[in-house]
Amino acid sequence: MQLNTQRLILRPIEAKDKQAILDYRSDAEANKYQGWIPKSIDDVETFLGKLSAEFNVPDTWFQLAVVDKNTNKLIGDIGIHFIDEHQVELGYTIAKQYWGLGFATEAAKAIIQYLFCELKKHRITASVDKENIASFAVLEKLGFRKEAHFKESLLINGQWVDDVIYALLAKEWKVNA
Repeated sequence: MQLNTQRLILRPIEAKDKQAILDYRSDAEANKYQGWIPKSIDDVETFLGKLSAEFNVPDTWFQLAVVDKNTNKLIGDIGIHFIDEHQVELGYTIAKQYWGLGFATEAAKAIIQYLFCELKKHRITASVDKENIASFAVLEKLGFRKEAHFKESLLINGQWVDDVIYALLAKEWKVNA
C-alpha cells in the first residue's frame, strides 16, 4: 500500500527507516505531546516489532512513512489504529524542521481520502494533547470536529495530561479540505 501526493510518498515503515525515525522522534521538545520518545535504535526496533505487518487489520496499529518526494527523505510518520472494521484513529509526527510547511495536512488528507473512499471506513478519530494547538489546526482544516475533552486522562512522560478527541465521519468528508 502506497499513496502519493503532490510532495509526498506515504508507504509502510521499513526496517531501513530506523535511524531516520530515531533522528526525528528522539527530539524530546519536538515530540513533547507524544507518548513515545525513543532513546536508542533498540527502542525503535521494539516499536516497529509491535506494529501490524498487514494494513487494515482490526485492533492493530499500522505505521506509514512520510517521505519527501524531492529528497526521498523520511520526514515523519502516520500511525493508523484500526479500531474495528469501521473506525480508525490517526496520529502523525513530522520532523521539526518540516513544521509549518503543510506536510502533516497533506499526508493526513491523502490517508483520510483513502480510508473513507477506498476502504469505506465510517469514522476517523484523533487524540490530541490540549497544548498541541498546531495539531488542532491541522485537524480543523481537514474538517474534524472536537468531540470530547478528558481532563488528566493520559499519563505521558510521567505527567497526567488532558486528552482532546477530534472526529470526522465519512459523510462529512470533503475531498477539497
